[in-house]
Parts: sequence; C-alpha cells; structure tokens
Amino acid sequence: MLARAAREMGLRYVVITSVTRDDLEDGGARHFAASVAAVRKHLPEAKVELLTPDFLGSEESMRIILSSEPDVLNHNIETVPRLYPVIRPRADYRRSLSLLSYAKRNAPGLLLKSGFMLGLGEHLREVREVMFDLRAAGCDIITIGQYLRPSKANLPVIEYVRPEIFEDLRFEAYSVGFRHVLSGPLVRSSMNAEDMYNNGISNTGG
Repeated sequence: MLARAAREMGLRYVVITSVTRDDLEDGGARHFAASVAAVRKHLPEAKVELLTPDFLGSEESMRIILSSEPDVLNHNIETVPRLYPVIRPRADYRRSLSLLSYAKRNAPGLLLKSGFMLGLGEHLREVREVMFDLRAAGCDIITIGQYLRPSKANLPVIEYVRPEIFEDLRFEAYSVGFRHVLSGPLVRSSMNAEDMYNNGISNTGG
C-alpha cells in the first residue's frame, strides 16, 4: 500500500518511518526492509530514506536495514546526553551513536543522517560535543531545529534559541566535516529531504 501510494503521487523521494516497535523481536527492521523493496519495485527511480528507531542497539536489526540498501539512513540523536533521562528515558545516547557508527562501517557509501533539537535546557558546549560525536560516528548530514511543545502534556520549552545561534552552529557543523547542514528554528528532520540528499551527494564537506 505504501509503495502504491508513493507511485500514485509520483514521488521522487520517499521517507519511511514508524513508531518505535520494541514489541517486535527485530524492532520492525523487516517491515522497513520490505517497505524499501516494495518502493523499489513500484517506483524504481525514487530515492528512499529510512528514519528509524535505535532497535535497542541490535546489530542484527541494523544488518536487515542495511541489506535493503536505502539511499539515506536517518536516526535522530534528539538531544544532548545529559538530558536523555528526561527527554529520552528509554533511549541511550551511546547506543544511538554506536548504531550509527555500525551502519557507516558496514555501508560506507550510505548517506548517514541525524538531528537534534535546541531549547530543552542544553548548553552550547554540549551541542558542539554532540556535533563532534555525530561526525565521528560517520554522519554526513545533520539537522538542528527548535523544540516546540506539542501539547501541555509534553515538556515545556526552556528557551527559544535565537536564529543567529542556529546560523553559527550551521557554520560550525560544516567546519567539522558534515556534507550538508540544515539549522534553523523551524527545521525538522525530514523537511526538504530530497534537497538534503542531493546536497549530501554533491558536497564533500565544508
């Protein structure tokens, strides 16, 4: 159904994601792989990006993902490690980095992407450390956006970060070697995804 819908819409770039499926033994990896195969069959010219959970750090699940040969693999780091107990209590910062690194080592030609939000109480020093960690893990593309509170049930915004800070971080991210950087208050991980892919392919960093 997903692939047929993509074909009917004439998509050139398809982003596939899901809710976290820790209830499944493989974390949903086979569903991701089957979805890629279906898109390749029904829309062979389209590029495919997968936005995945961390699969609880399972390298076997990541092997399944990599075997489907997506054009881009995206796993968002979301925030700085100090805030994980509050922002991502069921996740683990080092586990996410390890999974990204595993993907790059085993599929070096794959464009690797990640992103995080500002405005949750992080310090700029911590943000810069996250950028260095992501680049060291092999990430080619990074997105940096402003956290916006979806509802009163969610965590409040601690700070609305000034646009010039996002611009400074964009330049810093290029300086550490990312191929493409999207940084701004309204940036989200899958926005302009096709443009990010094209820039990631054409740029060698800087």
